[in-house]
Amino acid sequence: MDAFLVALLNGLVYGLLVFMVSAGLTLVFGMMGVLNFAHASFYMLGAYAAFLSGRYVGFWGGLVVATLAVGLVGLFSERLLLRKVRSFGHTQELLLTYGLFFMIEEVVKLLFGPTPVAYRVPDELRFTAFTIGNSQFPFFRLLMGATALVMFFGTFAALRFTRIGLIVRAAVERPQMVSALGHNVPIVFSGLFAVGSALAGLAGAVAGMYYPTSPAMAHELGSIVFVVVVIGGLGSLNGALAASLLIGVMTSFAVGIESTFGDLFRALGLSGLALPGLEAVQFSSIAGVLPYALMLFVLLWRPAGFAGNRA
Repeated sequence: MDAFLVALLNGLVYGLLVFMVSAGLTLVFGMMGVLNFAHASFYMLGAYAAFLSGRYVGFWGGLVVATLAVGLVGLFSERLLLRKVRSFGHTQELLLTYGLFFMIEEVVKLLFGPTPVAYRVPDELRFTAFTIGNSQFPFFRLLMGATALVMFFGTFAALRFTRIGLIVRAAVERPQMVSALGHNVPIVFSGLFAVGSALAGLAGAVAGMYYPTSPAMAHELGSIVFVVVVIGGLGSLNGALAASLLIGVMTSFAVGIESTFGDLFRALGLSGLALPGLEAVQFSSIAGVLPYALMLFVLLWRPAGFAGNRA
C-alpha cells in the first residue's frame, strides 16, 4: 500500500509539472492557433534566468524575474518574428519556431556549457514534508504541485471572470468584431503569447531546482507538451490538467512494474506466440511510449481531445 501511495504521489506531482509547462502552450496553440515549437525552450530559459537572478535577489525574487524575463522574450518573439509570418500559414510559423528552438539551445550552450548548472533547492526548503513507510516525500515537490494548481486556478479565473479574459476569448472567436469595438487585436494576441511564455518560464524556474537545469531539459519535455495539448483538447485548461495528471500517474506506475512481457504471455497461456526477444523486455522500459500510445487512442476515439470542441 505504501508503494502504491508513493507511486501515486510521484505521478501526480510529475503530471502537475507537465501541466505547468503545457499550460502556456494550451493558451497559445489552442486559442491563437500558433504552433510554437520553441515553447519548451522558454521553459528552459526560465530555469536559467532564475539561476542567474537568484544569486542577487534570492529564490522568490528569482521566480518573479524569470517569469517576467521569459514573458518579455515571448513578447518580442511574437512582435518581431511570428507576426511577420502569420499571414503565410502554420507551416511558416512551425519552421520559424523550430529554428528558434535550436537557436535558443545553442545560445544557452554557448553561455553556460552543455552540462547542468548548480541550480539547487534552497536550504530553507530542503526538508521532508511527510513520510510514507520508508519513503520520505520532500516539501519542494509539494511546492511544485501547489504552484501548478495556483497557475491553473489563476489562469482559469482570469479567462472566465475578468474583462481581459472576455476580450481575449472574443478576439479568438470574432477578431473583426472585437476590432470594430475599438480593441487592438494584435496587441491582445501579443499579450496572450507573452503570458503563455511567462507561464513556461515560471515552470522552468520552479522545476529547474529539482530536475537538472541543462540544455537538454527542453528536449525532455518538448514533445510531451504537444501530447498533453492534443489529448486535453485545444484551448482547454481543464483538458490539459486532466491529460497531464493521467500521463503522470500512468508513467509513474509503469516505471515501477518489474514484470516482463514473457510473464504476461505465460499468464495468458500464449507463451508460444511471443516474438523472439520480447519475453525479456520489462513493462517499465516502455513507460516513455505510453503517453504517445494514449494520444493515438484518444485521436481514434475523440479527435478533439478530452475537452475539445468537436466543431
